[in-house]
Amino acid sequence: MRDLVEFGMGRTARRTYELDDISIVPSRRTRSSKDVSTAWQIDAYRFETPILNHPTDAIGSPATVIELGRLGALGVLNGEGLWARHDDVEAKLAELLEIADRNDDPSAAVAFLQELHRAPVRPELLAGAVEQVRAAGVTTAVRVSPQHAPEVTPALLEAGVEILVVHGTIISAEHVTLVDRGTEEGLVAEPLNLKTFISDLDIPVIAGGVQDHRTALHLMRTGAAGVIVGYGSAEGATTTNEVLGIGVPMATAIADAAAARRDYLDETGGRYVHVIADGDLHTSGDIAKALACGADAVSLGTPLAAADEAPGKGWYWPSAAAHPDTPRGALLQVAPPEGRASLERVLTGPSDDPDGLLNLIGALRRSMAKAGYSDLKEFQKVGLSVRA
Repeated sequence: MRDLVEFGMGRTARRTYELDDISIVPSRRTRSSKDVSTAWQIDAYRFETPILNHPTDAIGSPATVIELGRLGALGVLNGEGLWARHDDVEAKLAELLEIADRNDDPSAAVAFLQELHRAPVRPELLAGAVEQVRAAGVTTAVRVSPQHAPEVTPALLEAGVEILVVHGTIISAEHVTLVDRGTEEGLVAEPLNLKTFISDLDIPVIAGGVQDHRTALHLMRTGAAGVIVGYGSAEGATTTNEVLGIGVPMATAIADAAAARRDYLDETGGRYVHVIADGDLHTSGDIAKALACGADAVSLGTPLAAADEAPGKGWYWPSAAAHPDTPRGALLQVAPPEGRASLERVLTGPSDDPDGLLNLIGALRRSMAKAGYSDLKEFQKVGLSVRA
């Protein structure tokens, strides 16, 4: 039974929980962390770590995506980001970071980021970035927005993309947008029906974000191989709650999506859809709790932005920060130059950091071992407690 709270006459709301509100409860049996597997597989693609990067240019350069793949994670390029729009991305990013560094007003950097994104997506640049990743021998995943998925996807398929990520702040099974067909009708409503769109593709599609059981179940019914929960929220960087009034209580949202996964599994007689958590994940403990709530994998922002290889050089911003008229994020410095570490050290250590910012996978393995579980699916059964 849902916990409803009355906050006014005739007005109720559901009580929800963030990851900070819950804790993992170890069992009476423990095991060696060497006996724990963090492997994750979606469709035909297997990864040694259940980690993706949030599809922002602060993290997802072709070189960083390749390094993530080498380390056993799934790197995601932003198909509508700077590498698809500009030849001299490094120079553009250097100018952006200089503006962020010398201005106390975050709007200056956001305005320049918007300006960079006004340049059109150039299919040849996007194809070149995809081919660079493919040539490195790692799985190639690219993010597109629901608004531009039909026009961008053909170029991606031709370039050889292996996993498509249809990603927005909050998306649904049918996204309706106004399109100018150049006729007397002017702007007309044209829906992107994800079920039709996905069924026409021969590659797995990950779609999101969602924040409740109903939307998660609807997206699963489109044929998506994975559903993203959340929108990459990070305190100080993501402002969707302030701009739109929309917030995602991640612990509750992940559990709801996991319940939708079980319902869809029963509904289809065995089709499993992966749940990917994307938001409020800053430490190894957050990752462990997201998986314990029912996620199959996590999409990381700020932890990966603190790596030496990240193109943001210690600065992070969500993909929604570049929206042309309603930005929902700002540039946040998550690590000064002296505070950055290699991507390998961030993911697999060794660590001298006591706060869960390094050796994320090593800490996850230890958390699973302390709770007595040997793989990720078993770990989803771990006991949880809620703080009063």
